[in-house]
Amino acid sequence: MLYKKTLLLTLLASLCTSYLSAQPKSIDLDDLDGNWHLRSVDGKDVRKARAILDFDAKHMKLNGFDGCNPMSSELKADNTIIKSTKLSTKKNGCRQSIHRYVRTRLHKTVKEGFTVIKAKQNGVDGILIKSAKHELFFKWMSS
Repeated sequence: MLYKKTLLLTLLASLCTSYLSAQPKSIDLDDLDGNWHLRSVDGKDVRKARAILDFDAKHMKLNGFDGCNPMSSELKADNTIIKSTKLSTKKNGCRQSIHRYVRTRLHKTVKEGFTVIKAKQNGVDGILIKSAKHELFFKWMSS
C-alpha cells in the first residue's frame, strides 16, 4: 500500500513539474524589437497577405504593413498587456479577401490590447500575440 501511494505521489509531482515547465513564457516588449512576419490568424494560414509588424520598444512604437496599407501606432504597456493608443493607417481598399481578413483582425487585436508569448507552430519558432478574441502567430524576420 505504501508503495502505491509513493508511486502515485511521484507520478503526480512529475506531471505537475512538466505542466508548469510547459506553460507559455511571456516576452518583454524589449525582446520584440525588430520585424515580425504574420503567418497565421486564429489558426488560418495568412502568409500570402504579407503583413509585418516592426516593434520599437525604446520609443514605444509599432510600425508595419497590415496586408493592405502601412500602419503605425504608439504603444502603452500595462503589466503584461500591450495596447495601441493611436493606430493610424490609410483607408485604401484591400485587393483580396485574405488582405481584408488580416487587416481587420490585426487592427482589432492591436486596439483591444494583447499579450505576447513565445510559441511554435508547424516547427517554426515565433511569438503568439493574443487578445480576447484573436491569436496571431508571427515569425521573426530581422532587427
